[in-house]
Order: sequence, then structure tokens, then C-alpha cells
Amino acid sequence: MRCAVYPGSFDPVTNGHIDIIKRAARQFDEVIVAVLRNSSKSALFSAEERVNILCEVLKDMPSVSVRSFDGLTVDFVRECGASAMIRGLRATTDFEYEMQIAHTNHVIDKEIDTVFFITNLKYAYLSSSIVKEIGMYGGDISKFVPPSVEKAVLEKFKTSR
Repeated sequence: MRCAVYPGSFDPVTNGHIDIIKRAARQFDEVIVAVLRNSSKSALFSAEERVNILCEVLKDMPSVSVRSFDGLTVDFVRECGASAMIRGLRATTDFEYEMQIAHTNHVIDKEIDTVFFITNLKYAYLSSSIVKEIGMYGGDISKFVPPSVEKAVLEKFKTSR
């Protein structure tokens, strides 16, 4: 069985992330979406909230599961028994950083490969940071995230005011 892990903060998950997940699910028997618990970053949603949001958004994808983790991503991938790590690339600047990380991970564990998916052109500009900024000012984020994510983002900003 071919298993891959798609790590990220997903704060919040965007349509671009979901596109990568769907495409990865066509290439692998199992995809684990791995939500990074990063205490050094101030996230809009807690790791538990992000896992719950992703589970809701991905509920119709039986070969996809969602878990949270901390520590080295390569250790989590190994723990999951996966052979690949999924990464999305939006621009050439992403490639340089991601290539460095992929090489480093490969030195740590030669059995784990990184598989890059080029972001769909319609999401090439999209990031969680952009979604948060628009949402913070009450802007329309419906073109960038699924309806349940839009609701969660707007609720989060409404309660923080």
C-alpha cells in the first residue's frame, strides 16, 4: 500500500490545499494530512480546531485521514509508515526552499521521498495568510475556501473583536 503524508499548518485550509490533497489521493492509496502543532507560530486556529475543520472538509475522501503532529516531519512520516511526503509548489521561490528541505529530509531518511505537486494555476496566488488577512477585515473569502472554512474563519474573527 502506498501511503503519503501531506504536512502543513493549514491555518486555515484553502481550496489550493484541497486541490493538492485530491490530486495526491489519486496517486497514493492513503494520504495523511498532517497538521503541524507549532508553538512558535501564532495560529488563528488551534491544532485541534484545524484537524476538525479538515476532517469536515475531507469527509467524502475515504483514503484521506487527518492527524496532528509536532517535531520533525520526517519522523512523523516514518511513524506513519509512509514512503512519501507531499508538498505543493506555487512559485519558483517555493521550489528553492522546498528542495532544500527535501534534500535534508532525504539525508535523514533515504526511504522517504518528497513528491511535489505544482499548484493549479487558479490557486497559484492563494495562501492561508491572504485568507486570514481578508477575513480579519470581514472581506469575502468564499472564492478561496470551502463554505465550512469560511464560516469558521469569520466566526473566529467575530469572536476576537
